[in-house]
Amino acid sequence: MSAERFTIGTRGSALATTQTGNVAAQLHEISQVPYDTVLVKTEGDVTTGPLSQLGGTGVFAAALRQALYEGNCDLAVHSLKDLPTTQPEGLVIAATPKRADVRDALCARDGLFLAELPEGATVGTGSPRRAAQVLAFRPDLKIVDIRGNVGTRLGRVKGSPAQKDDGGVGRTAQGDLDAVILAAAGLERLGLESHITEYLDPEIMLPAPGQGSLAVEVRTGGSGHPSVDAALETMDDGDTRLAITAERALLARLEAGCAAPIGALATVHGEVLVLDSVACRPDGTDTMRRSATTQTLTVDGAHALGVALAEQLLREGAADLAGL
Repeated sequence: MSAERFTIGTRGSALATTQTGNVAAQLHEISQVPYDTVLVKTEGDVTTGPLSQLGGTGVFAAALRQALYEGNCDLAVHSLKDLPTTQPEGLVIAATPKRADVRDALCARDGLFLAELPEGATVGTGSPRRAAQVLAFRPDLKIVDIRGNVGTRLGRVKGSPAQKDDGGVGRTAQGDLDAVILAAAGLERLGLESHITEYLDPEIMLPAPGQGSLAVEVRTGGSGHPSVDAALETMDDGDTRLAITAERALLARLEAGCAAPIGALATVHGEVLVLDSVACRPDGTDTMRRSATTQTLTVDGAHALGVALAEQLLREGAADLAGL
């Protein structure tokens, strides 16, 4: 085994370090190259206030990308839904590992489902997409904007055994909400799936583009370690790459980010790529769902599918509906 080592950059949250650790371990197993982890603090980790007002999708990615540019790490691991749709010059997504669960998850008191929450119940989320789709299904519910790491959010649920993390001390009362909504993939990666009371069907709540997917980013010339670059090629999952390409192309054509109530989910069914989308009025009083398919199972074909469906949405009034 070579004495060389690769460095892999991550945010410092429990979810980010867990995701990065899993990717690093897989790359090490394939390449037999040892590694070091580099912690990078991002603006999204240190700024308070609604996420939708903190500068959009790239708020968690910019510092990691800067660390890559400056050579402080060889690779960076992102939650794909946190990445802006425009790929910066000089960096490339070298691998999209096999996607985890794409669904949103309800974590409610007393094991309740979304349909079972009492009238006027409080539901916490920092996502306009989740808020709009919850209100479309249950207009009587009260949405509460929340921030914080997964543990902090879970701790907001009445009766939750989740402990408050340091970032939440003194900021918000614990146990003040009836439910919160989080990404199922993040809860499962942290071993916290026992908090999930309902996996929300995409028929009720379409996920964010890229949700459940990770992106391993390197400089355009590669990681600097041929064995690691080869391992990244092995790790890249073809169906995941097609799906996230279609979803992100749709988002880019709509010129929307995480502050927009837009959902999208692409899936490969045999020889067909299916892309489902939703645009919502922020208060949930109106939604527009549209779908499209292609049999061109290439990255270019997936991108074209996303653009075509976005253009259909725009023709039919999605921009005004969703406030884009």
